[in-house]
Amino acid sequence: MALIVLDAGHGGANPGAVYQGRQEKDDALALVLAVGQILENSGVNVYYTRTTDIYESPYQKAQEANATGADYFVSIHRNSSPYPNQYTGVESLVYSRYGAAALLAANINYQLELVGFVNQGVNERPGLVVLNSTQMPAVLVEVGFINTDADNALLDATFEETAQAIATGILQTVQ
Repeated sequence: MALIVLDAGHGGANPGAVYQGRQEKDDALALVLAVGQILENSGVNVYYTRTTDIYESPYQKAQEANATGADYFVSIHRNSSPYPNQYTGVESLVYSRYGAAALLAANINYQLELVGFVNQGVNERPGLVVLNSTQMPAVLVEVGFINTDADNALLDATFEETAQAIATGILQTVQ
């Protein structure tokens, strides 16, 4: 059975993006725990880089993932833009637009689009440590813009469906 590393972005003293008191690290952790539960209930083995509000560097997270010998690495984040309500939607980042990570990213984005998020596509970000230092296919999912009211309202109203969508995208890829 597949082993998936789930990484909740940021944590501890690093809140990630913040908007009107809402912190990226909290949304990311809540989503990771919900997605992980769904995957575990589906028979997938899950390794969490964090289950509490702690901080590890992206390099530490990549090394931790590599030590597990996992099949895939999925990092959950919320996007942000220079101005509130400027952009909307989900975006997945990969080292390369080709291969297993890109397929995983496309599957996750598609499932999130079905929940109601605008699909901003799969984009290459080879400079991100969690994408270039992991030995397995790795995806960083930006689940809506934390500084866009509509994305926050959608996430809050469809939290369980959003977690299920991410899990379904993973399950479609690994099974």
